[in-house]
Amino acid sequence: MTKLRLYSAKACPFAHRTRLVLQEKAIDFELTEVDLQNKPPAFVGASLYGKVPAIEHEGHRIWESAIVNEYLEEVFPEPALLPREPGRRALARIWIDYANTRLVPAFAQLLRAETPEQEAEGHKALGDVLAFIEREALARSSNGGPYWLGAEVSLVDLSFYPWFERLPAVGRLRGFSIPAEHTRLLSWLDAVQARDAVRAIQSPVEFYVERYAKFVKPAATAA
Repeated sequence: MTKLRLYSAKACPFAHRTRLVLQEKAIDFELTEVDLQNKPPAFVGASLYGKVPAIEHEGHRIWESAIVNEYLEEVFPEPALLPREPGRRALARIWIDYANTRLVPAFAQLLRAETPEQEAEGHKALGDVLAFIEREALARSSNGGPYWLGAEVSLVDLSFYPWFERLPAVGRLRGFSIPAEHTRLLSWLDAVQARDAVRAIQSPVEFYVERYAKFVKPAATAA
């Protein structure tokens, strides 16, 4: 089997997802860090959307993080990162879709707000998403375990985590933090952050602040 090649960009949370899966499964791979403002020809050939992550493996070119990660789960099945039971596997996919369609837009809405009114709307949107996660996800699907689906880490945890690693940077720039009453969410975050795979590729808050500051108007930064 030929070595897998990953096209990634360190600041990209979607690429971060796939890096986490590779770490959890201890998959040997070659990393190509991509400058998305100056994309190399090999990357353009691998990712027809021009987005990271993308992988090349055994003659296949695959992109879009959720699809890449399911491919890795199928080709490298151990340790398993999706439940075996079809209903639980479907639930995992539902929550990954929630990350893509609810968490990511709310995060971007707050970060990219251009007026105080938009910033207030962004605070509410992201706050509503976290409240839903606390109430409907971790309170119901975790079965008392530390992770999203219970006792074992899964693709769901790794699909959500990159935005939570970046959340302290949004806190510095936009004054947002996880409410203290979201105890399950905070416990989940502690559990995920303690994993060796997560710690191995973790970036400091300052790394994200530097990259996100360009989205924040000077007046908002000074407030």
